[in-house]
Amino acid sequence: MERWAGKVAIVTGTSSGIGESACVALVNHGLKVIGLARRFDRLEKLAKTLEKAKGRFYPMKCDVTKESEILEAFKFAETLGGVDILINNAGVFLPSHIINGSAKDYDQVLGVNVRAAAICIREITQSVKKRKSQGHIINVCSVIGHNVEIARGAAINLYAPSKFALRAMSDAVRNELNVAKVDIKVTNLSPGLVKTEMPSNSSYGEKIYEVMPYLQSKDIADSIVFVLGTPPSVEISELTIQPLHANLAPQI
Repeated sequence: MERWAGKVAIVTGTSSGIGESACVALVNHGLKVIGLARRFDRLEKLAKTLEKAKGRFYPMKCDVTKESEILEAFKFAETLGGVDILINNAGVFLPSHIINGSAKDYDQVLGVNVRAAAICIREITQSVKKRKSQGHIINVCSVIGHNVEIARGAAINLYAPSKFALRAMSDAVRNELNVAKVDIKVTNLSPGLVKTEMPSNSSYGEKIYEVMPYLQSKDIADSIVFVLGTPPSVEISELTIQPLHANLAPQI
């Protein structure tokens, strides 16, 4: 991680959960981290807890469904030297089914989970290419992006298809970067169940943590640090992280 000290990272979805933990980990390793989220009050609280950290945290209110706000964040990053690391973490799922859902719900899930990630990837690529530097993109996907049967019976709308798309995007972008000869690694990081605020908005709520093993947000942040800590010649293209005995958990 030493080679990233003083470098700039953008993390989306940082007001809680994995995004918040990732910001803490990166700032403590000496990075300049721009945290994007809609709930700016939470970002301000996080900034206060990191005032004495090795790096620096820059809170920025941003709705990632709005391209103009993403572009403002990357424009600000240029004043710090340009973006070197992107953690595409922002994600949403809605407690409804595809077969009776609304177009508004479809747009919201795909807008956050897929479209916003693509815009951020485009912008970091231009920043790294312009500076002829090195970069790293980490797309926070999900095990559900590998096997939708994990969520059998759960009402999660287009969440699973969106994670399949994000996983495919990681592979597509890696191919494009190789052809364009831009020095950016791409890692698709797929956690199993993580204890965050997200299930509270779902059809099964907090009950899921009573019947299934789960990870903590810090576990994923530690994995992000591990991935970033690999030598320049090493690329972890896929990392799946499961709680112990996840395969023995009952379906809900």
